[in-house]
Amino acid sequence: MDIRVLRYFIIIAQELNISKAARLLHVSQPALSRQIAELETTLGTKLFIRGKRQLQLTPDGYYLLERAKEIVGLVNKTTYTLQKQDLISGTLDIGAGESIALQCVMETIKEIMHKYPEIHINFRSGDSENILSELDSGILEFGIIMGDRPLDNYHRLILPERNRWGVIMRKDEPLAKKDFIQPSDLLGRSLLLSRQVRRKQLFQDWSQDLWDQLNFVGTYNLIFNAALLVQTGACMALSYEGLTDVTNNDVTFIPLQPELTDPNTLIWSKNRQMPETAKLFLQTLKENLKETK
Repeated sequence: MDIRVLRYFIIIAQELNISKAARLLHVSQPALSRQIAELETTLGTKLFIRGKRQLQLTPDGYYLLERAKEIVGLVNKTTYTLQKQDLISGTLDIGAGESIALQCVMETIKEIMHKYPEIHINFRSGDSENILSELDSGILEFGIIMGDRPLDNYHRLILPERNRWGVIMRKDEPLAKKDFIQPSDLLGRSLLLSRQVRRKQLFQDWSQDLWDQLNFVGTYNLIFNAALLVQTGACMALSYEGLTDVTNNDVTFIPLQPELTDPNTLIWSKNRQMPETAKLFLQTLKENLKETK
């Protein structure tokens, strides 16, 4: 596939109108229509449903749009990095789950941004599966994985702070008066749990023989929307500490007992050459961690 045609496709998919896309791209409408028709022929599938006034993406069109954005982004980033080799510049792409225990990473990024204004930061929030996928495909230079899992295929650096688990609940819940939440406290309660943790033994081990009696009514990916449901009183959510504002709304956070914590691990590929921006970040982070010991 021609990268130029992929750029055309992205604009058309965003505008859903050939005429408007042609004006934005400074290309004639017949030429643009021909390019997309040739792309569909090459791929052997329809990318758009042609309406009278507007186009509509097919399922294959949506899939290609997602992949095309990734491909064009990588090309843009590679081109920029090679053209700016005389400067310390570029974009640092980091994927991570949500955690307040990443302050050392944020302080390092702040230091780099102050010293090298040409460096830009691109954060991607997501669960471990998404982060590993984007790291493997080259979209990310670094991923920060929460929890224990096999990471032998990656270089890794364990960060000093850990994530503490607890329960987010409404402040008017009777359990909100407790200092800690034990497994037996959760019996008879409707609970939400992180999707990726739901597949692990972490809470089975914590709750021991009470696991089968706990009522998990759903899962979440990132906590924000789950916390909104907690505010309604429909359920409680097991979550890391500090991810929800408990000072100005109706919810509070109570830690678990026995205490349950997860590590944060910075990982990067063993199979790709690291760009200068990424080398600078890693070196600065390691130096900062040495100073805090």
